[in-house]
Amino acid sequence: MTTTETATGTTTPSIADREQIFIGGRWVDSTGDEWVDVVDSFTEEKVARVRTATVEDVTKAVAAARESFDTGEWASRTIAERADVLDAIADRLEQRVDELTPIGVIEVGVPVSVSRPTQQMTGGLFRAVAAVAREFEVGEERSRADGGISRIIKEPTGVVAAIIPWNGPIGTIAFKLAPALAAGCSVVLKTAPEAPISPSVFADIIAELVAEGRIPEGVVSVLCADREVSESLVTNPDVDHVTFTGSTAAGRRIMSLAGERIARVSLELGGKSAAIILDDADINHVLQTLPMGGCMQSGQACIALTRVLVSHKRHDEVVEALKAAYGSLPMGNPWEPTNFLGPLASKRQQDRVLGYIDIAKEDGAKVVLGGGRPEGLDTGFFVAATLIDDVQPDSRIAQEEVFGPVISVITYEDEEDAIAIANNSVYGLSGAVYTEDLDHGFEVARRIRTGTISVNTATMDFTLPFGGYKQSGVGREGGIEGLEEFFETKTVHLPAPSQ
Repeated sequence: MTTTETATGTTTPSIADREQIFIGGRWVDSTGDEWVDVVDSFTEEKVARVRTATVEDVTKAVAAARESFDTGEWASRTIAERADVLDAIADRLEQRVDELTPIGVIEVGVPVSVSRPTQQMTGGLFRAVAAVAREFEVGEERSRADGGISRIIKEPTGVVAAIIPWNGPIGTIAFKLAPALAAGCSVVLKTAPEAPISPSVFADIIAELVAEGRIPEGVVSVLCADREVSESLVTNPDVDHVTFTGSTAAGRRIMSLAGERIARVSLELGGKSAAIILDDADINHVLQTLPMGGCMQSGQACIALTRVLVSHKRHDEVVEALKAAYGSLPMGNPWEPTNFLGPLASKRQQDRVLGYIDIAKEDGAKVVLGGGRPEGLDTGFFVAATLIDDVQPDSRIAQEEVFGPVISVITYEDEEDAIAIANNSVYGLSGAVYTEDLDHGFEVARRIRTGTISVNTATMDFTLPFGGYKQSGVGREGGIEGLEEFFETKTVHLPAPSQ
């Protein structure tokens, strides 16, 4: 494992505490006095604290959203006018890249070289939704058999509760709020307690636009809250639509709660994505993208390619190549631009990942690389890039989402067996096929039950539809499909000419 270190604490920026909560476009005092500490995952020191919301605060935010939606000031604007506001949000996010980049390092643990392009991408996501919105048809006329005309109208789903995770807060805000706002919805954004600072910066942008009259009051609230308070948001009868990104376990709970009142639900959940290396694959092509695809954000990504499927024929060759490739990924001080892997986001996450490695060994798998804290990195929530061989397809390490830089190698008998193993999962979010025959790779990709899959790459383009099959979620984000999630369809029948 390659490590790079500089003196700790010398580049960590100072971050101001957030003493208020953001309701309806304004920073206001909370009705409670609870705080959450933001801990730097590299230094393991507290760097800031953020005021959390109470159930009463959530109720006020939903009431503000309900009023703003029902009065219709935002929803009655044309979709093109709302798209212009998305572009304004993009402009201001791009102006704050220097502010958001170090926050991403602290909140998630990703190195600065990974955090900066992530922050830069977010503005582009808002612009992409704005572009799609300008071409989106919110109404059309259709002829009926009786000679009459019916009008098909797209209307916003209403008050949206958007609940985001800690592993990519600012990007996930774009996935949810950009289409929701474009559609004309009012939104209560609930952030993760582990990563509340970057959403607060987003709230600052909304506050500016509210003060300028670009966004009406009440349309956007941003709250940090624990699970109990968050459930009050999901169960609030004035919330029409819940959109959530996070674990499958939490998604099940949200769907259950929302199902009691038949609220609309969109879910982007976990993954255990397989990369199938077919026998004709060029190992050099595999190594160009697979290591990055498996260890992006130190494995803290639902789309990570964490199951590598290889035949008996090529097993030894591939394992040795992957061992060298994963072992050469530079890990260390996230403030050092040459590092690709940083610490995990929290001590809890570090313990979880190390626990899964122990479970794999108990189940008979063999650690061929990593397997613990990397040498020389005694501070920070690090887990070395880990390659585990002799993994059985039904074992826990092959079936459960680890959310760390842990890759399982599973051996298959033939192509049919590889496809069966790839589909042997409750998840279906991402995947990859490596082969020199692109047409055949496409045909194999079509047989994998997953929402997104790549051939000879690990590409993700979040301006295109993204989402999962099975327990990886419900609905899509990105593209026209992501915008459609935030519309209801109404049919208005007009009388036939003889009537």
